[in-house]
Amino acid sequence: MSSVSVVSLTGGHLLLGATSPISWLQAAILGLLQGVTELFPVSSLGHTVLFPTLFGWHSVVAMQSKPESPWLAFVVMLHVGSALGLLAYFWRDWVQIIGAFFRSLAKRRIDNPTERLAWLIVVATIPAGIIGVAFEHELRVALAKPEIAASFLMVNGVILLSAERLRRRSEAGALAARSGADEEGGRKLATLDFKEAAIIGFIQSAALIAGISRDGVVMTGGLSRGLDYEDSARFAFLLATPVILAAGVFKISDLTGPLGDGIRGQALIAAVVAAVAAVVSVAFLMRYFKTRTLRPFGVYCLLFGLAMVIYTVVS
Repeated sequence: MSSVSVVSLTGGHLLLGATSPISWLQAAILGLLQGVTELFPVSSLGHTVLFPTLFGWHSVVAMQSKPESPWLAFVVMLHVGSALGLLAYFWRDWVQIIGAFFRSLAKRRIDNPTERLAWLIVVATIPAGIIGVAFEHELRVALAKPEIAASFLMVNGVILLSAERLRRRSEAGALAARSGADEEGGRKLATLDFKEAAIIGFIQSAALIAGISRDGVVMTGGLSRGLDYEDSARFAFLLATPVILAAGVFKISDLTGPLGDGIRGQALIAAVVAAVAAVVSVAFLMRYFKTRTLRPFGVYCLLFGLAMVIYTVVS
């Protein structure tokens, strides 16, 4: 068998000297895709399943649905890269949040909004972590199929389009009047109670399904409790960081073990690209959500999901 692999990319062919099932070019593209779609509420996992099908990367597509394959190890590094990008952008916030957590732990009480935010993140992370440990591998293997990912991407679009209606229908106006409101009458992030944080954390676990966006469902949950778009996005990005990093640490043995053979270099390149793309993406989105909504992303998910359903049926 030749050591030269042929990679099909949007109709063209590029010869690359590689024996890995994932080429260097594919790794860089998937890293860029991860760094953007992990932060944009359009499902990074759904796109990393769909784009290899769209580009004709047959070796990658073949790996995705296998119970044991290098693909899962590669996905670990993609997510670690985007989490490192989030840490780089929010590092000042995390210094304050971690310090506040340990201060409140020492005092055994919560005295300010930063300490409360630290515990909200802890509470919201617990259900997502438990569900992820129990079902992550099975769900990714069972649902990492293009037609399934495309269908759930359409579901994600419906969720995003419902976010504004949920925000308007929420009873958070009266709740905000009792527990604190900003100048525009919206609810402050630190006024979420721990039950609400746990529910949002549970909702976050839906992102284990290819096609469902972690940030999208967390933002929708925050909006349904009366948060504005900016605070909902900030909570989603902060909440994603420990979950993604923990998953990376938990699954790092996949990369260092036999499953990582032949893809470690590509995985590293993909992680670096994902980290850089994540920093740029989150900087853009934090500005975007000051004045705009989830609606354009919902429309995109519906249209792209429908197009990919049709593509996978006819191809």
